[in-house]
Amino acid sequence: MNNLDTKKPETWWRELCWVTDQICVTGDLNSDRIKALEQLDGWVEAGVTHIADVRAEWSDKAFVNHYAPNMKYLYFPTHDNGGLQSDHWFDHAVDGTVSALAENPQHKVLIHCHMGVNRAPTLALAVLLELGWDALDAMEQIRATRPIAAILYAIQAVDWDSRRIGLGDEQRQDRLDQVGQWLTENRVDVRWIISRIRGAENSQPRAARITPPFRPVTTLNHTLAGAADIDAF
Repeated sequence: MNNLDTKKPETWWRELCWVTDQICVTGDLNSDRIKALEQLDGWVEAGVTHIADVRAEWSDKAFVNHYAPNMKYLYFPTHDNGGLQSDHWFDHAVDGTVSALAENPQHKVLIHCHMGVNRAPTLALAVLLELGWDALDAMEQIRATRPIAAILYAIQAVDWDSRRIGLGDEQRQDRLDQVGQWLTENRVDVRWIISRIRGAENSQPRAARITPPFRPVTTLNHTLAGAADIDAF
């Protein structure tokens, strides 16, 4: 039974989905400041050392740097319009993420976009490819740990990787055909998933994100009691 049969897409949205011991895929921080602080506290408790944010539409760098100063914020912004992801984006995002993982075996990188459906899973796939994973094995692992991962840009990630490692045209095309077949045979209803997440998003009050200056804090837990008083941006 697919995990989506027993768990709603909106529940998976901000679930921490560990693809490996060091790589996690999820959605972004909540727009509600109190919930965002609780969520960030959970990331710290889970041992996350680096955040790889791939959203072009927003950055929580100031928020994270203030409330979790020991967590490194990596920003690899890109679109989610269904078009081409550039080789430059793949190069920059993969190299930055792999470097963070290689620095210390205890490092844990949390990769997120807004919903954790396409961009973040695609970067996770590209990182696994760079680490030597077979493309289909990597996609199976991502989908098994995060059932709402559609991985829309998977073919682009595999094409980028195939050219990066110097595969010939025939080998590259065979690899792309295999990935395309996997996506067809393991299709998820992206519109339904996004609509459920969007519905959950629209049902909660829209709170402004917070930016410096902040009230001085000592720990994340201590922050929560006074967070409602913080001036919003």
